[in-house]
Amino acid sequence: MAQNAKKKTLAQKINVMRAAVMGANDGIVSVAGIVIGVAGATSSNFAIFISGISGMLAGTVSMAMGEFVSVNTQKDSQRNAISHQKQALADSYDHEFNTVQQKLDSDGITADLAEQATKEMMNKDPLKTSVRQKYGFNVGEYTNPLSAAIASMISFPTGSILPLVAITTFPSSIRVLATGIAVIIALAITGYSAAKLGNSNTTRGIIRNVVSGILTMIVTYTIGTLIGS
Repeated sequence: MAQNAKKKTLAQKINVMRAAVMGANDGIVSVAGIVIGVAGATSSNFAIFISGISGMLAGTVSMAMGEFVSVNTQKDSQRNAISHQKQALADSYDHEFNTVQQKLDSDGITADLAEQATKEMMNKDPLKTSVRQKYGFNVGEYTNPLSAAIASMISFPTGSILPLVAITTFPSSIRVLATGIAVIIALAITGYSAAKLGNSNTTRGIIRNVVSGILTMIVTYTIGTLIGS
């Protein structure tokens, strides 16, 4: 029982960490795009700083509210699936038993072993077993919407600080280039972190993240330059 509780806590922590990493990543890209775009249009440090701060505040609220709504929606969907599965077990237990067994068969388990495993798991907890096999999540393992929202609310402005400080600190002759380099390094870190949390390919995660950030900065700087001229 204690082991299950530990796993549940770990899953929740990973989801909150995901929200934090993605919040920081969005903060870096969003504010970098804003300040570099404004830097292309004007040389005024005040204008660049104000635009960056405005983007930081707006993005912080947007990310926190978006994460809160998103996680709540996910929880509602999972609860609806559990409710549906309870009714399905009550109406047709044999059908649900066969569904679980077929899922184990499709995973490459031998027929005899799949039948034995299904019997043991369904006898122990039919609801948890059938939900896990049919819907791919564990009953009771929900991400806390408030925790995810707070993680995003903290991480977004934290990520935003890097491009904002870089663009206003470096000399005007190199500030766009220096900010771009700093942002690329930061995006490589967040891309790697997000890929590790999602158990995906880290190289692809880094490349995808860095390329999207570079494109964002190029587009906003080009638009800012055209407007400023």
